[in-house]
Amino acid sequence: MGVYMPNIGSPELILAFPTLGPTELIIILIIVILIFGVNKIPQLGKGLGEGIRNFKSSIKAVSEDAETKQEDKSKEEKQ
Repeated sequence: MGVYMPNIGSPELILAFPTLGPTELIIILIIVILIFGVNKIPQLGKGLGEGIRNFKSSIKAVSEDAETKQEDKSKEEKQ
């Protein structure tokens, strides 16, 4: 007796997680304003933006490091 997990892209999964419409977004925005207050929202946005920027730069550094290692490995194999 296992748990049924639909495949990614299957109609069951798409129906389980519908897209957010304008009404849902407005409700979420109202809840965020009630929880954090109007004055904290710019600080939260700034922190979120910095976090996304740091994440992207980390991903870029890791991919560049992997490419460098791959190039070094291919140079060693040619020698």
